[in-house]
Amino acid sequence: MDFATLLGLLSGMALVVSAIVMGGDVNIFIDVPSLMIVFGGTFGTIFVAFPFEEVRQALKAGFTAFSSRKVQVREVVNIMVKIAEISRREGLIALENVKTENMVLKKACQLIADNADPALIRTTLAIEITSMKRRHKVGEEVFKRLGSLAPSFGMLGTLIGLVQMLANLNDPKAIGPAMAVAIITTFYGSTLATVIFLPIATKLKARTLQEELHLEVIFEGAKSILENNNPMLVYEKLSSFLAPKERK
Repeated sequence: MDFATLLGLLSGMALVVSAIVMGGDVNIFIDVPSLMIVFGGTFGTIFVAFPFEEVRQALKAGFTAFSSRKVQVREVVNIMVKIAEISRREGLIALENVKTENMVLKKACQLIADNADPALIRTTLAIEITSMKRRHKVGEEVFKRLGSLAPSFGMLGTLIGLVQMLANLNDPKAIGPAMAVAIITTFYGSTLATVIFLPIATKLKARTLQEELHLEVIFEGAKSILENNNPMLVYEKLSSFLAPKERK
């Protein structure tokens, strides 16, 4: 669980709700037609802009931003050093038996065990990076589009409310409540975009850069093991990926 992401989302929503509660009647911020316009319009349009499968994958990736723990670079470095220790102690062929849920790392171990050429490892890594970026880009673009659509439908709902208000100018007492309902859709759209959609898009972009760095560490580690499987030398090379305070 990525508690930083969850904490940020909950604290942002809590502050908005607290400000509403402190300001008076909460019920004035609840309007079903406005919710229908913003939510229905936003998610309906996103299915027009993107195929269903891409939207499903994006929503799944957004959930992963909350559910998956952030893997630190130093952890990947330590894993590669341990692999170097295994290869030095038991030979390169022993890496075929390394157990890991990371498919890229598993593939790297297999290439090392096969004594593959570093150029082949680099090519394989480049394909993995390109594929990973393409998958992540879809999720990022979906949430960016959600972040732009929500305020737009909020404004559309406001215009609808203003038209309805102007159509009833003969009743001065109804103007104030009608104006409040008209503006509330803009509030819904802006809140969704600012607190949820755009931060998740930014988080997915950060995760992409992080995973790309992890793949670079795996490649450099694999190449170092093939060149010289001395764990200390492997660590010295990979420690360049770490901040100075994280190095041993």
